[in-house]
Parts: sequence; C-alpha cells; structure tokens
Amino acid sequence: MEAQFSPASAPTEKWSPSRDASDVVKRIHAMLHPRNIVLVGATDKPGNYAERIWNNLIKYGYRGGLYPVNTKRETIWGVTCYKDFASLPDKPDHVLVLVPARFAVQVIRDAAAAGARSATIVTSGFSELQDEESQRLAVELKQAVQETGLAVTGPNCLGNLSAGENLFTNIDDRIVTMEAGPVAIAGQSGAIVMAIRQTLEDRGVGVGYMVTTGNESGLTTPDLMNYFAADPSVRVIVVYLEGVRNTKAFRDACKAARAAGKPVIALKLGASEGGRAAAMAHTGALAGSIETFDAISTREGVIRVRGLDELIETTECFVHADLPKGNRLAAVSLSGGKRGLLIDAFYSAGLNFAPLSPNATEQLAKMLGPGSIVGNPLDAGFAAVVDPSVYMKSIKIMIDDPDTDIVIIDAELPKAPHELRERNLRIVNEMAGQAGKPVIYISAMSIGFTEHTKALRKTLPNVAVLQGLDRAVGAIKSLIEYAQLRKEVPDIVSSSTASARAMLEKALNGANGAAALDEVASKKLLKAYGIPISKEELAQTATEAATIARKIGFPVVAKVVSPDILHKTDIGGVVLNLNSAAEVKKAFNEITARVRKLKNKPKLEGILIAQQVKGDLELVVGASLDAEMGPVVLFGTGGVDIELLKDVALAGAPLDAEEAKQLIAKTKAGIKLKGYRGKPALHEASAVKALVGLSNLIADAGNRIASIDINPFLINTKLGIAVDALIVLNNAAANKAAGH
Repeated sequence: MEAQFSPASAPTEKWSPSRDASDVVKRIHAMLHPRNIVLVGATDKPGNYAERIWNNLIKYGYRGGLYPVNTKRETIWGVTCYKDFASLPDKPDHVLVLVPARFAVQVIRDAAAAGARSATIVTSGFSELQDEESQRLAVELKQAVQETGLAVTGPNCLGNLSAGENLFTNIDDRIVTMEAGPVAIAGQSGAIVMAIRQTLEDRGVGVGYMVTTGNESGLTTPDLMNYFAADPSVRVIVVYLEGVRNTKAFRDACKAARAAGKPVIALKLGASEGGRAAAMAHTGALAGSIETFDAISTREGVIRVRGLDELIETTECFVHADLPKGNRLAAVSLSGGKRGLLIDAFYSAGLNFAPLSPNATEQLAKMLGPGSIVGNPLDAGFAAVVDPSVYMKSIKIMIDDPDTDIVIIDAELPKAPHELRERNLRIVNEMAGQAGKPVIYISAMSIGFTEHTKALRKTLPNVAVLQGLDRAVGAIKSLIEYAQLRKEVPDIVSSSTASARAMLEKALNGANGAAALDEVASKKLLKAYGIPISKEELAQTATEAATIARKIGFPVVAKVVSPDILHKTDIGGVVLNLNSAAEVKKAFNEITARVRKLKNKPKLEGILIAQQVKGDLELVVGASLDAEMGPVVLFGTGGVDIELLKDVALAGAPLDAEEAKQLIAKTKAGIKLKGYRGKPALHEASAVKALVGLSNLIADAGNRIASIDINPFLINTKLGIAVDALIVLNNAAANKAAGH
C-alpha cells in the first residue's frame, strides 16, 4: 500500500511562474503544487482533522508523496508513520500542521530547516482568541513565518484545494469534483469558503483552487489574489474578507487582477456595526466602513456582493458571459407576466431595454403577424403557441441584432430529460458562442439543480444560467459596470506643493498632543492646499472684533475658537448676521461668557470674526482615515441636512481633477451644481479644486489626521468658499480625553 504514496509519482506542474514573477507568486505555486505532503500530528482518533484530511488525499488520488508524522507511532492508517522530518524518505515539501498551538511555531521552524517550501496550519488558538498566551503565540508564529520564508496559510484554517493536482488538504467530507475549473476562491473563513465551493459545484461551475487563509499569519488573501491573477487557468477570483489588514497590498492585488482582466467578486464582512464586531472576534481583523471599501475597491475592479446567493449568481455570470460592449438589453419571454417582472426589475436597477434595430423590428413583426406587438422585452408566448418555431427565431433575431449588447432569455434548465428544450438550449449555446455578446438565461425563482441539470449545464459553456430575478439583475449590472471600467487605472499621487507640505508639518508639529486643530489653524492649512476660505481674523477683545468687522465689511459672523470645542453651535458659540459694530461687540461678550461657564474649562483662543458668505448651495467636503482602506474623501449636500439627506459619495485619496468630477457626479448635489430646474450653473470648478486639495492633504498626512470636515462649503455662480472647518488629529489619548 505504501508504494502508492511514493514521490516518484509526484505531480507534474502544468504552469510555472515566469522568472520575473513575484516571490509570493512563486511560493504560492509551490504550496498548491507540492511534491509531497507531510501531516505533522497524525492521529487515528475517530473523526479528527488529521484523519479526515488524510482520507480526502487518498480518496481524490493525490499523486505526490504522503507522509504522516507522529513521534509516538510507527504505523498509522495502514502505512508507516515517521517520528520527525529527518526520518522521512524524501525532503518535506508541504507541511500540514495539526499539533496543538503551543507546538506549532517549532514545527514551522523545523520544517523550514528540513527543506519544506510551504505549510498549512490547521491548528487554532492564536490571534482569534483574546487571552495573553494566544496573543503571544500569534506574535511568535508570525515572526517564525517571516524568518523562515515559508508560504504559510493559517493558522485557524481548514485547508486547501488544488484541483489540477487532486490535492484536497481539507476536512470537508462532501463529494468534490476534481476539475481545474475557472474559479479560484480564497478567504479567511474556512466554513464560508467551503460552502461557496460546494454551491458553485452544485451549479456546475468548476473551482480550480480553494484556499482558506484563517488568521493570515503568513499568506494573506491579497497574496492569493496576486497568484490567481497570474495563473492563466483562472478566469474569476472570489474572495471572502473579514478585514483588510494591508490597504496597499489589497489595492495592488486588485490592480493585478484587473490588468489581467479577471473580476474580483468579494463578500465582505462589516456592512454593519455588528458585522464589524464579529470580524474582530473571529480573526482579529479591524473592519472599517463598508461604504469606504466600496468607494476604493470598485475603482480597482472589485464587485462586492451582499450575500452568498448573490455571490453565486455573480460568479456564474462572469464565468459564462463575455463582457458586453454596452448596456443595451434585449429579452425574450413566453409570459406577459414575466415580461412585466423583467421590466420592473431592470428599470429599478437603472438598466433599460433598448429599442431594437429597424431591421430586427421588421423581422419580428413579419414573423409574429398582423396586430402583434413587437416590444423589448418580447412576449412571444401567444405566437409560439401557434408556431413553436417563433420562440427560437425570436432569440436568433435578438442575438443577431447589432443594436443589442446583452440578450436575456426568460427560462430555466429542465430537471429531467426533455428532448425539445435541450435541443433548443444547445442551439442557443452555439449561437452564443458565435455572437460576441453575453447570452443569459434567467429563472425568476431559484430552481434546484438535479444531477441531470448539472450534467446538462456543463454542455452549455457559452451561456450564463442565473436564478432569482433580483440577484440576476445585480449580476448583470455588475457585468456591465465591470466592462465599462478602464483596464488599467493610473496611480494618482499627491499634487501638493512643497510649501503646502511644509505648512502641514508645521501645523502637526505645533499641535502639542491636541485632539484637533482649531478653526484658525485648520483654515490656514486648507488655504495652503488651495482650498478657498472666507475673509476672517481672530479677535481677543470686543473692540478688536468690531474693528475687524468694519475692515471685512458687514454682515459678519462671530465664532468661538478653541481646540477643545469641536462643535461650536452646540454651546452657542456661533452668532450670524451681525450688521454693526455694536452687534459684534455684544456677540463677542456673549460667546465668551458661555465658554467660561462650561464645566470642562476649554481653552479659549479668541473669537473669529468672519465674512458672512451668501451661497446658493451648501456642500460638505470632507476626508477621513478609514480603519481598513486608508485615506478617503467625501462630497455631498452639506449644512444642517447632511444627516437627514445622506446625499454623499466617497472616493479614495488622493484624487485628480477628473476623479473629483466623477465623485461630484455621483450625488444629487452634483446635479444642482450643473443648474437644476432653470437655475444657473454653480461654480463647480471650486468644488473640484477643494476636493483635490483636501485629498492631497489627507494623503500627505499619512496616518496623522483622523478627519477633516468642511461643512458648509458654500458655493454660488462665481466661487466656492470653506466657511467652517475642523481637522481632527489621529491622537488617541487626546481624542479620548476630549470625549471624541
């Protein structure tokens, strides 16, 4: 029996990374195409992980060497059991670590010393736990992985699949089809990744690779994304993310996938506060805002789905549908009711059914006969009752029509043999292969696949088969949006001046541990970055305030300036519409008195006397440092209605002018800037300039600024001005003391 595990029958590598491939790609290739596998911690206790993995490797016929290791056993599972790496008949290559957590670090070091190239640490008990010992072990393990250079997945993971090698180092005992399919999956949750693989297989979609990354002490999901982007056998990359630990690595991996023309379909934990808390509890990841994740990752070609069902439909769509040249939809149905459902669902998603070409319309009218209504979507049900050939002829006309980009067919695959329907399906599959456009079957409801359905589905590689109308619409919309992205997005770098960066350093160095810069300091910094601000001066006395007001010109505004007061309006620290020196003096004295009565005794820098600007629109322009994705900018409708309307859009920083315009266009405020309902267009260029400057500022600051808030940014037909501004520093101790 031992002969079948001989390394002489080691797998042949069908694809090898090129010499100039990154080191991480080469190391992952070694992990997924190993010469042998060593199971350290082999035990035959019924139902344990080691035995289940061993059984899977035997069941699916892994062709390399298989060596169990246990210091206390001479034989196990009917084969020789080795005491250590030195006693193996061959140098270890891939090591499965199944020993308790306290022994795992040494196993990794010993494996590397013996010549191993990779390892999977199934063992848990590291950073996913919060006790001191587990955290210490996590640090030691990470250090060992870095020092040895092994390609390591885990700890706290459930193993991997490399179908081309019949390699399944996983505990899953469900049937697996070892086909080197076009989908590659990676993710931090072993159970979810395994469920995705199983469901895709049930739908007839082949999975070539599945990697569970666990706590990611070694290889991360972005590392796997880079490998999948380089492997020509992979067409679609699916990831499950509990958190993004390294923003740059993730964005670079997304760019690599996009440059290779491979969509990244992501299920991301953290769409709610509860989800973010769960991510922390599960893998120790720091999950940030889902809106920020979308804003940054979508630009890089990531399609985020909201759940597992949506993930399956979207993956199916991208595997079997070519990218469309445009968004002109056409559909054929045999039901008037389903035609109506199609219209409602696609129009609600912002997608439209295009007018057919005159030639296609004429052909359909002639075929359907006098009195027939030729529309898109087409209800061919009545005509098909009279002449069944109408159905297939209608589909062909729409596929051949140069004025359609995507053809949708309202139908599902049969559960049992059906000669006519299966013949029609094969004809459509052939037409789709020659069409150069996506042809997509949609079932309005989810229909379970029988063994017959799965076998039939595999004979139809040129058509996508989607289930559930809403999920299908989402998948098709993602397909269209991905096709519209530029293949390569240039890296945007800060365009700030040396003098602006010098001002930034001066402001940050002079903060002296404060939680925030006061309004005067904030605005000086904004001005250095090209953001226009209102005319204003700081006053220390009521008389000085009146003098400043006369110089600026009435009306003016009086505002408290204190690094300890972030929300001035809440304490009565802002007085508007001051039209005389007497009113200015009164406002100065009243604000000063209110501040002195506050229990926390805030430091009072003075009272700011500022020009009262008349704006036609109040905007909010802001920036923040996201926990996962780094610096991000925000634009939208500002003023007191910001929380109520929530008309805002986000983008990664820094931005150039073109990206700033695209960000503005995503909001209702952007529509108003263009001139709405007969009103004149407003000065959009000032908003663009403000966004670019703000994005440069937050990017230049690195992780030293937590947030920047310009609300309102007032804009009219001639200019835009930052009226109020607050820069909160990333100073944890100071922010905690200030209650923020």
